[in-house]
Amino acid sequence: MTANPIFSSLGTTIFEVMSRLANEHGAVNLGQGFPEGLEPAFLVEAAARAMAKGPHQYPPMLGVPALRQAVAEHDKRFYDIDLDWQREVMVTSGATEALADCLFGLITPGDEVVVLEPFYDSYLPIIRRAGGGARIVRLNPPDWTLPREELAAAFGPKTRLMILNSPMNPTGKLFGDDDLAFMADLLIKHDAVAICDEVYEHLTYGGKRHIPLMTLPGMRERTLRIGSAGKTFSVTGWKVGYVTGAAELLQPVIRAHQFITFTTPPALQQAVAEGLATGDDYYKTLTSDLERRRDFLAAGLAGAGFDVLPCDGSYFLTADIRPLGFSDDGEFCRQLISGKGVAAIPVSAFYESDPPRHFARFCFAKLDETLEEAVRRLRA
Repeated sequence: MTANPIFSSLGTTIFEVMSRLANEHGAVNLGQGFPEGLEPAFLVEAAARAMAKGPHQYPPMLGVPALRQAVAEHDKRFYDIDLDWQREVMVTSGATEALADCLFGLITPGDEVVVLEPFYDSYLPIIRRAGGGARIVRLNPPDWTLPREELAAAFGPKTRLMILNSPMNPTGKLFGDDDLAFMADLLIKHDAVAICDEVYEHLTYGGKRHIPLMTLPGMRERTLRIGSAGKTFSVTGWKVGYVTGAAELLQPVIRAHQFITFTTPPALQQAVAEGLATGDDYYKTLTSDLERRRDFLAAGLAGAGFDVLPCDGSYFLTADIRPLGFSDDGEFCRQLISGKGVAAIPVSAFYESDPPRHFARFCFAKLDETLEEAVRRLRA
């Protein structure tokens, strides 16, 4: 029996592998990025009401009107982006599906996609399955500075898309005005489209604010912006995402969506619509709470001997393992689980080839007692 060579050549995602090992060893799981103790009660109650009320049949393919309107109002409220909710907003079953819809809908065989490395692990398989090629541009630690000469050289006559993840997983990098303007100029010059993975848009720290690439001059008509209720409301299991963009650009993405998942559970959509309309206090409390957790874990990791890199967004810290005498992050993470009972993710998993092997990623979006126990075990 033959199988598709792109997917059959892939192993099980590193997040699933490390979570299985964590379960086997009873480890504190700071690996997979699912938060603890941050789910807002009002959102869960809204979902329960919507589930009891119904309906329970297929909702509209683009998403229930209430959520599409709420997404448009959210983007106007936070970023002054004007959207036609009926033509420029689509709901998806999570941000990963949204990414797949965008890539399948826009790539034709032979197209090239510029990708910043390290990157979320779904990007390359979908690009290649859609018939595209990846032009990878590497950011380097500790500050993950955008290498502008290398980025400009990656653009060419075959460039169709660029994927921008900001705030960035796993680095915690938040791209500012100057970097965004540089990227926008390249995209306009080469008549390319930006797919912006902005799932951590509300998880920024130190007074810094996320700036959507879509808000820059010339980018409104060539940007698709992806958001995630799972990240904004700490309900990753709900798998509710959304894509916004100019109607003409969104059309082929809609066509891909209709043959991938078609719809998303209506009760969850109704609840997220209520959530997006909540007051500013929710968003401020979320970021301050996560910033406090970030700082606690960063101090704990430093106290255990790690060199901890800066993190301006997302809910991940990257730590250098070399001060502890390790040079292989995969082996280190396995030993950390079996020997100390703490799970992390090897950062080399976010690279295509020849990765640095001396970094591990830790999730700080956990209960205080979870983080305290992890730090206690790390320092033991």
